[in-house]
Order: sequence, then structure tokens, then C-alpha cells
Amino acid sequence: MAGKVYSDAASAIKGATFDGMTIMSGGFGLSGNPENLIDALRADGVRGLTVVSNNCGADGFGLWTLLNNGQIKKMISSYVGENKLFADLYLSGELELELNPQGTLAERIRAGGAGIPAFFTKTGYGTVVADGKETRQFDGDWYVMERGLTADLSIVKAWKGDTEGNLVFRKTARNFNPMMATAGKMTIAEVEELVGPGELEPDGIHTPGIYVDRIFQGVNYEKRIEQRTVRKRPEMATAGAGSEV
Repeated sequence: MAGKVYSDAASAIKGATFDGMTIMSGGFGLSGNPENLIDALRADGVRGLTVVSNNCGADGFGLWTLLNNGQIKKMISSYVGENKLFADLYLSGELELELNPQGTLAERIRAGGAGIPAFFTKTGYGTVVADGKETRQFDGDWYVMERGLTADLSIVKAWKGDTEGNLVFRKTARNFNPMMATAGKMTIAEVEELVGPGELEPDGIHTPGIYVDRIFQGVNYEKRIEQRTVRKRPEMATAGAGSEV
């Protein structure tokens, strides 16, 4: 270990976990998931977790592994699809779920990272989303108050990072990862490529290193596709059409 740099996920989370903690886990679907850190948390065995994440992985992968291991008590999410275990545990009452509209979840995290305790949004007014929450009228329209979100630990995955903790995300991985990096009391980042100071273009940095406490270069990324959709070849489509009665 040198400064913020750690050798692997297991050493990076050492001393950062405790039962009952709240963890933010970056990514969107299976893009930009901190795969190494999730696996390290599974091996660590920390339990009673509240996890803030857009979704909870997919069957057999990502945060699903923590769910399957009985480590997650509550999810704060916006999407339950692609994960039968997630749905089953919620419907059976074994998992608490705070379901958010996706944009509201993103803004709650951004607000938490910016030190904003609450904000008002039109989204969800007049629905069960607003149950038990303060509502207020502004300029003739009704809004729901939503609280900002913070976490004891944020785990994020970037494309590139430097030894000072500056991060660059790629494409869909920019969903949730950058804002979560700002909202954790501690933030640990795993990157595909770790470079030295000054090797990242300053104007291209998405998350400044001031937000990142620990960083390491990850390994063995799978980058699974949730739903593979392919187009039929023209000759196959023609053959199929000719066989119809």
C-alpha cells in the first residue's frame, strides 16, 4: 500500500466494513459494477447491509451474490427486474425495499454528496411514492420532498484512475458511479487501468481525487450483458417467412 493505492479489493476494504452499515454500489444494470469490491464484500461476510444501487445485479452476478449470501437487509433502488431472487425476497417479506423513481434516486445521491439534506420534485406526487412524505405547492404545482442520501461506504468502478484517486468513467458506467463517489463517508474505487499522477487529461476527469480514499487496479472483469438481443440474418428471416402457413 502506498498512499491511496492498495494491492487488491480485499486489502482495500480492510477496516472499512461493519455490520449494519450502508453501502452505495455504482453502476447501471451490469455496466460499471465494482465487481472486485462486491466479491470482496461477499468474502468479508459483513451483514445487515443497506445497499443503495440502481438495481441489485442480475441472476448469479453482481450484488446478487450478496443478496444470495443473506448479507443484504434492505435495498434502496429504482429497478427490480433481471433479478428473480430480488423480487422473490421482497415479495416474501425477507428483504426491505425502498423503491425510487430512477431520476429521483440519482438526485437523492447527488444531493447527499453536495450536502443538500432534501429537495422537492414533481415526480411521484399523487402516487404511493409520496405516501408519508411532505408535499408542498410551488407556483401552482405540487411537489414531493425527498431526502438526500449518503453512505458509510461508496464502492465505484472506473475505466481509468491515477494514484491520487482521480477517476475517468466510460459511457454507461458514468450512471451513478460519479455521484456515489461524492456521497460516501469513505469511497473506494477500482479501475481497469491505474496510471501515475499527470497521466490523465485534467479536463477529462469525471471525479476528482479528493472524493476517493482508496484505489486499486481490478482484475478479471466479466462485463456481462443482461439481455442479449440479436437481429436475424436476412436469409434466416426469409426462410422463416416462407415456412409460415
